[in-house]
Amino acid sequence: MEIFILAFFALGYLVLAGADIGVGMTLPYLGRSADERREVIAAIAPFFLGNEVWLVATAGVLAGLFPELEGELLSGNYSVVVGLLVAWVVRDMGLWLRGRVPGRRWAGFWDGATVAGSWGLALSWGLLLSHVLLGIHGPIALLPALVVAALFATHGLTFAALRLRGALRERAAVLSGEAGEGRTYALTAAALVAVGMLAGLRLPLHPGTAGSLLVPVILGLIPLLVAVQGWVWWTFRHRVTGPSYL
Repeated sequence: MEIFILAFFALGYLVLAGADIGVGMTLPYLGRSADERREVIAAIAPFFLGNEVWLVATAGVLAGLFPELEGELLSGNYSVVVGLLVAWVVRDMGLWLRGRVPGRRWAGFWDGATVAGSWGLALSWGLLLSHVLLGIHGPIALLPALVVAALFATHGLTFAALRLRGALRERAAVLSGEAGEGRTYALTAAALVAVGMLAGLRLPLHPGTAGSLLVPVILGLIPLLVAVQGWVWWTFRHRVTGPSYL
């Protein structure tokens, strides 16, 4: 049961947060002006904080149910984890601060931070997954990391195509073709799940001794988390019609 809980949160994070990471990566392509970029960011504004909860939950499950695995992942990939956290902070700073002071230069600077942080997140996850899947370290690990980053970017484009309108939607749907953005989103989500599952199969998943206490609590919280996530998606199911609070 502990393994299924870990997989639930980790794969959920890759699919949900992978979309807003990908949108941030492709922001310069999608938004050609400050106003367009603001509208593109509005596509992920209702979701990105809730999506990050899945990563926090994954870290909590690792610490509580798989303490040995947590130690191995952190000690063996210390620089990658630090880079991931820095990129996460930079990306969120960009999203939160871009609209706090009027002026295109201010917004442009923080849009750049959003793009850089999103690429940093994607590459960090790519490096971590390549370490786990292929056992590759060093500069050569950038090659599979770039493949994973490209998957994040494609996933973000398909999500943007589901959320945007007009010219912005046409740009986002450039990879969808006749299949439609819904089917393409499902394909990219399935690809992220497949990568995550393959990585999971390579990990030494040996639960700790706290499972008997924590598992019932986590199982009780999962329906609440899913319900809240579903409510957010239902509330903001319509396409973006203008700028958001960000």
